[in-house]
Amino acid sequence: MPGLGETTAMLARLRRSAKAPASDVAAGRMVETAAFGANPGRLRMYSYAPEGLAGGAPLVVVLHGCTQGAEAYAADAGWLTLAQRHGFVVVAAEQTAANNPNRCFNWFSPGDTRRGEGEAASIAAMTAHAIGEHGADPERVFVTGLSAGGAMTCVMLAAYPDVFAGGAIIAGLPYGVAGNVQDALRVMNRADGRSAPELGGLVRGAAPIGGRIPRVAIWHGGADTVVSASNADDIASQWAWTHGLAVEPDEVRSQPGRTRSTWRSPSTGEVLIEAHRLAGLGHGTPLASTGAEGVGAVAPYMLEAGVSSSSEILAFWGVKPRPASAWLTAPSAPAPAPASEAWHELKAPHGLGAQVMASLAPHVPGSVQDVIAKALKSAGLMR
Repeated sequence: MPGLGETTAMLARLRRSAKAPASDVAAGRMVETAAFGANPGRLRMYSYAPEGLAGGAPLVVVLHGCTQGAEAYAADAGWLTLAQRHGFVVVAAEQTAANNPNRCFNWFSPGDTRRGEGEAASIAAMTAHAIGEHGADPERVFVTGLSAGGAMTCVMLAAYPDVFAGGAIIAGLPYGVAGNVQDALRVMNRADGRSAPELGGLVRGAAPIGGRIPRVAIWHGGADTVVSASNADDIASQWAWTHGLAVEPDEVRSQPGRTRSTWRSPSTGEVLIEAHRLAGLGHGTPLASTGAEGVGAVAPYMLEAGVSSSSEILAFWGVKPRPASAWLTAPSAPAPAPASEAWHELKAPHGLGAQVMASLAPHVPGSVQDVIAKALKSAGLMR
């Protein structure tokens, strides 16, 4: 039985939901396209383009979570309002109960996650159709999603980097870490534990070598009990290795209740990966639904957090200006000491030895870490 605090919080969420503005779907219904090209994954396509949209506009593909629908997710996450404000096309793919009883994208099924096959191919086809139909800029195409949709976002970035310039994974999972339902449930509960080279190698093997590597934003609640937040760390490691960057971020900055870690291009200084962790947030898309700039609506797995992940993701992609932010003035967290090669090779996030190394890494020189790691390995506490 829920406790008093949990019940009070639930009632507060319901009150906020009742006061939320009418869904964007009611203001401008998305259009379903039945014939958009090859559809081996048997998905449905919805799209929205604001009136008077200029040619060469950006395009954003949004992927809902389990039990959700395409139109409601696009509206409740604020993507339709943002499309109106900033001039871009929204494409929302929808899963069907015939494919998955819970309407989850099958991000764990090899037949749906390989380039040219299944659901991944269907999403790529609807993206190409929308680019042609709306005259969108093919160099400014992005993809984002929540939970299973976040994991499917990783699939699209890995399998179609030539299509997507960037992506944003919300409460999702890395590419390639599950091959069936049992694997999926295991990694949802606890990150896979593979090393950065192993994780990155999965991405490098998903598409033709030598192409563009997308920029990636990662969002996760620190209190997520559906998909362990440790998966966000593995996503960051996977894409850092793919970009040829160190596993440790270049910078970590904090605000009350949240942190932002960034990885930059050594040559240009451009942020290639940013990871946001919101303390106390459960499983869902973070919203800032109130105020003059508020977007989205509170609903199941759409969580009022005082932070609009959709708006900040759009700024990360460069589709809207990044507003002046406390991130620019907040003092940086001390940079961690460079992790030793032994730590990278022996990384096993769930073992006692790994916990010891994780606690020491920010304070101990790499040469000392090597000695400690060797001792832990000899003791059988680290693989």
